Amino acid sequence: MSQQTSALPAPDGTIRRAGPIDVSLLVLVAIIWASAFIAIKIAVPHTGPLWLAAIRVTIGALVLAPYALWRGLVLPDTAKVWGLVVAMAMLNVAVPFFLISWAGLTIDAGMLALLMGTGPLMALVGSHLFTVDDKINALKLIAVALGFSGVIVLVGGATIGGLGGAHIVAQLATLAASLCYSTSGLLVRRIDIPPTRMAFLALCVGAALLIPLAALVDGVPTAMPSGSAIWALVYLGAFPTGLAYVMRYQLIRAIGFSTFALSIYMIPAFGVLLGVLILDEEPQPKMLIALGLIMAGLFFARAGSGAAIAHPARKRPS
Repeated sequence: MSQQTSALPAPDGTIRRAGPIDVSLLVLVAIIWASAFIAIKIAVPHTGPLWLAAIRVTIGALVLAPYALWRGLVLPDTAKVWGLVVAMAMLNVAVPFFLISWAGLTIDAGMLALLMGTGPLMALVGSHLFTVDDKINALKLIAVALGFSGVIVLVGGATIGGLGGAHIVAQLATLAASLCYSTSGLLVRRIDIPPTRMAFLALCVGAALLIPLAALVDGVPTAMPSGSAIWALVYLGAFPTGLAYVMRYQLIRAIGFSTFALSIYMIPAFGVLLGVLILDEEPQPKMLIALGLIMAGLFFARAGSGAAIAHPARKRPS
């Protein structure tokens, strides 16, 4: 299978130009993550944000456990690698889940989408500074600009005007969550564990952190959620948390974090689209304009991915 169509990283561990399969998987990950907001709307009134986060990562770990155990657990062999796994779990699961849930109590979804839209720019800068094969180039900058423009079209100018003000702490918490995701994405390529088993480990660590925190803050649940809430939690754990995290780690290793991070821009657009299709929400023409800008950004990102390597290939650090 050629590099242009394969979803696997290059044999020497360096990233490569995104191929059609990679782009398809990026869109699929964005759709899965966007669908999570619908499941959250159904489940969070029954669980609260902390228990929802704790339950979804636990279910995600249980879903991945049979495969991880069948293939054989690959545990970190040094304290340094264990530290990287724990740090990735905290930055990719526990801390941002809590920050976004807390911020969502006071700022609306449009503001969350706008502030989380800073993630691809953070990823672009971080990848340029801390990797040898995922550097900034003009095409990637155009991709980020187009994607962020799509988010602005979607959330509207009034949202930009609402930056700062009374909810500045919640906005800073959202930016901190975006920074957490960007930092965790840079750690993925430094951990030499296969993606599914790495996702399983990260979710186990996340569950170990979130369950005690939820019990401490909200107490132990005493009532069983409704049937629809249970199904929503199972879906959240199995797909947006379990399957999508495996795809995330695989794609970051294959095409680099700066390209993968552009999937963040697609999440609010697909979230609105799914709300129209599933929840009968009012369709908005600006949704199609935003999605067009974001997909154009993805086109430029694909053209620019792997194009800035001007040195011999180097082995991915472990």
